[in-house]
Amino acid sequence: MSSSSPTQSSPARYPELRGQVAIITGSARGIGKGIAERLASEGMRIVVNSNEPDAVELTAAELRQQGGDVLAVTADLSRSDEVRRLIQTTVATFGIIDVVVNNAADLRRYNVFDVDEAILDYQLALNIKSPYLCAQYAAEVMRQQGHGNIISISSVAGTRAHWQGLPYDVTKGAIDSMTQAMALELAAFGIRVNAVAPGPIRNSRAFHGNAEDLRPFIERVPLGRIGQPADIAAAIAFLASNEASFITGQVIYVDGGLTAQLTPKNSPI
Repeated sequence: MSSSSPTQSSPARYPELRGQVAIITGSARGIGKGIAERLASEGMRIVVNSNEPDAVELTAAELRQQGGDVLAVTADLSRSDEVRRLIQTTVATFGIIDVVVNNAADLRRYNVFDVDEAILDYQLALNIKSPYLCAQYAAEVMRQQGHGNIISISSVAGTRAHWQGLPYDVTKGAIDSMTQAMALELAAFGIRVNAVAPGPIRNSRAFHGNAEDLRPFIERVPLGRIGQPADIAAAIAFLASNEASFITGQVIYVDGGLTAQLTPKNSPI
């Protein structure tokens, strides 16, 4: 059995998002690009970011060809000064920040004994410090506006560990805690803080083979398919919309039912 996926050309559903400004970090490809495409289709003004100049410009050009109002900002967000520059450039260009999507992350995973200090430092900088500072700097702008949305991309690894999942899984657990703590403190300023935790999602770096190649993975997912970036983007658009106005401090799992199961159906314990 399989379940259908939203298409990349989903119609705009949230008219209140039109004209709002959204920063999506790590949005030159993969899940981040899918989020940028969806929010652009809602009429939002989009800030595309990555540390790869060519990929940033290519994605920005594609969105502009589709009618999007796009700012391209190449920045290495493992550096705090670059996080600050991303926020400042956005405000200088658009004047406001309505939505921040913390998506940029280093996805590498290792055995505990293979994690050297350089890998640990880089993931702590990019996966934890960067989204924290991006949220903090953006919130400084949002509280003057009296509204805003901060949405981070977590992972099923934030609640259920991978075998050989370090230090990545640690960083996603931190994102979940950050989401709750920031939601409580920023609620008074009209700023909502949530996270979306993807399961297996097809992109250029993972789960990109044909159906037969992916069968061992598909069989572990209750809904019987690998997710698409559009699945994550749909959750982001909802959380940014007025329909989610009473939702804050939550981690929404978009994982095909993966975290709900103790073991796959063919591997009972």
